[in-house]
Amino acid sequence: MPSVYDLSAIKKPTNVTVNSDLIKKAKALDINMSAALEQKLIELIRQKQAAAWLESNQAAIANYNRHVEGHGAFADELRRF
Repeated sequence: MPSVYDLSAIKKPTNVTVNSDLIKKAKALDINMSAALEQKLIELIRQKQAAAWLESNQAAIANYNRHVEGHGAFADELRRF
């Protein structure tokens, strides 16, 4: 699966506001907060991009589904189930 961002881009320091108890517990559990944030951002970006793709292609998907309902799928005659 292709990456959702440029893996070679430089890292940039930034400020975020986080609940102090979460920070304390993450440090106690030796959680790399930068890595955890990056992983969550990747997940959120993928979800948002997938939702945007689905929304922008909704008409084409509906048209295809109508076509399949009326005419069947491309290889229906080859199915063995």
